[in-house]
Amino acid sequence: MSAKNLDNHNRWRNKTIAFRVSPEENEQIEIAVRLSGLTKQDYITRRLLDRAVVVQGNPRVYKALRDQLAAVLKELRRIEARGGVGDELLATIDLISVTLGGMKED
Repeated sequence: MSAKNLDNHNRWRNKTIAFRVSPEENEQIEIAVRLSGLTKQDYITRRLLDRAVVVQGNPRVYKALRDQLAAVLKELRRIEARGGVGDELLATIDLISVTLGGMKED
């Protein structure tokens, strides 16, 4: 059993919620978590409770952005050779754009 945790409001986080996703959905969630700079738990909790996910620029977020942009570039080169853009790639590009746009405002 995992250790109990306190949240920002000094409440115990001792309930577990689990659900299944496809490998593609998992990859999209992982990308969003890396780009947010939050833990997966905090990211999913904020999204489920319709709270703002505010990205704070730090070395980990910049590295995630760099890696995702490299992956997008690789995928775009593959598309250029064969054609066809997938929904996952468009969602990733949109998320990167929103993240960079939000960081630029600071």
